Amino acid sequence: MVIVVDDRLREEARRFKLAFACVSCAWLDKAGACALGYPNADHLDANLDGSRREVIFCKTFELA
Repeated sequence: MVIVVDDRLREEARRFKLAFACVSCAWLDKAGACALGYPNADHLDANLDGSRREVIFCKTFELA
């Protein structure tokens, strides 16, 4: 799922401590890859600040 990064998302992510990147996922292995075999390059960056325009949420994300 692709979500546009705007001020509302940034504020709500901070307020609710939104976890969405691989670093917070139970399926991330020690080598930094997805243990389920999914490509995870689009899911590694948890930073919503700066010039980022969108965030891509993984359909199998499971909070570690």
